[in-house]
Amino acid sequence: EQSQHSVSEPETWIDFERLSANEVRTKSRNFSSEDPLMNLSGRKEEDNRDLMDRKYWHPALCGATEWELQNNKADLVFDTEYHLSKKSLVMDLLIIRKTTRTVIENEIGKIFRRNNIVEFKGYGDSLNIDDYYKTIGYACLYKGLGKHVNEIPAEELTVTMMREAYPRELFKRLEGSGVKVTKQCDGIYYVEGDTLFPIQIIVTRELNERHSALRILTKKVKESDARRFLEETGRALEPGDKENIDAVLQVSVAANRDVYEKIREDKDMCEALRDLMKEQIEQEVEQGIKQGREQGREQGEQTSTIKAIKKMMEKMKLTAQQAMDVLDISAEEQQGYLAKL
Repeated sequence: EQSQHSVSEPETWIDFERLSANEVRTKSRNFSSEDPLMNLSGRKEEDNRDLMDRKYWHPALCGATEWELQNNKADLVFDTEYHLSKKSLVMDLLIIRKTTRTVIENEIGKIFRRNNIVEFKGYGDSLNIDDYYKTIGYACLYKGLGKHVNEIPAEELTVTMMREAYPRELFKRLEGSGVKVTKQCDGIYYVEGDTLFPIQIIVTRELNERHSALRILTKKVKESDARRFLEETGRALEPGDKENIDAVLQVSVAANRDVYEKIREDKDMCEALRDLMKEQIEQEVEQGIKQGREQGREQGEQTSTIKAIKKMMEKMKLTAQQAMDVLDISAEEQQGYLAKL
């Protein structure tokens, strides 16, 4: 199976000279505003086909990687879908270390130097010898497209490739070409020998339990990994964390409905899910109310609001009173809605 790299029109040409020493720059992602928790019940598997398209895996993988490296967030710049030129040639993720004096705590970043190119393969995508050289080609182009000669020294570059499954055929071909593939720790392999840059290949399925953000990006998620991720992310307060968490959950929940249905039965875990997705749920409910009001009919408003109340009661395990409080329904109106529920 041949994988094709995503192509899109460039938004901006990034001037690295303008990046301040303390700036953590995270480019906007095209996250789906759809709330996965609101679609767990009554949604057929084929309805999730769009979410299963590989373009949805990349924002999630970017978000998971940034989450993995959160302890060094202040030391790194994350540029998703970095444009190599003003033409349509895009890398999945560029991670820039602001200073090499700090130590990257996560095993994934141990290999990092100043400029680090990351290529993701979504669930079911191949990682073959051509993909391997294509990614190295991105690194070469990135190095060669500097504003002046040797602006980006080769010794400051690394290449990372991520895939869920073990790329057995790729490793066989690499070792046959004279390079050595060495396992550094669970799920992380270094390609050593005659290479242009330090290269690592990450098999997310093999990563240890500390890497729950990447481990849950699969169609065969383990319940223990999903629970661990929810517990870890429940403490996330830093700017940008919620966007990364939402990107990961959007894909993981859509791909593993049965597992998350089970988790929702756990009161504590359901609370964590609800807190994480609260804004999306409120936005969707508000949108439904607004649509009803725009119809200009009082009956339409009442029907839309009743549906919103029932939806929150079902999905968020709230009482009717709690659901109406969240929707800011006045005490006078609540009596009327209670009679119709």
